[in-house]
Amino acid sequence: MSETVFGLVTQYGGWVIFASAFLSCFALPIPTSLMMLTGGAFMASGDLTLWQVVGAAFGGAVLGDQGGYFIGRKGGAPLMDRIARSPKRAAVLAKAQALVDRRGGTGVFLSTWLFAPLGPWVNFIAGATRLSWRRFTLSDVAGEVVWVTLYVGLGYVFAA
Repeated sequence: MSETVFGLVTQYGGWVIFASAFLSCFALPIPTSLMMLTGGAFMASGDLTLWQVVGAAFGGAVLGDQGGYFIGRKGGAPLMDRIARSPKRAAVLAKAQALVDRRGGTGVFLSTWLFAPLGPWVNFIAGATRLSWRRFTLSDVAGEVVWVTLYVGLGYVFAA
């Protein structure tokens, strides 16, 4: 798989990083962290620039998270009930719900980088439970800064 990721990043640069960061926010199984590591490595070699990689990863992630939030906000409880028909999704939604209920904006912040597999579900839940958009956005942006900095930075540092 890493050869495929390297090829995609080599061929499409920031566009593929943007697309993977955006789409992963909708719970699609895309190796975005690997894309960002690869982007950081290509930055170190001079093949990509800082603004291409960081801008693409950050922009895609924040826009995708906003999309998930507004899908949850618009769909509300009926959408969450429909998603929860699958036992696996119901379990993940319950964890996301607990994180948002317990920690609010801090839960959103943590879901973007520390508990990243919960991230898309937290976005939906935050919207469905009417967490304030301002609080969601501030927490989300702060968390995405950490996530992008960590993964692109690690790719840059360990490029060799």
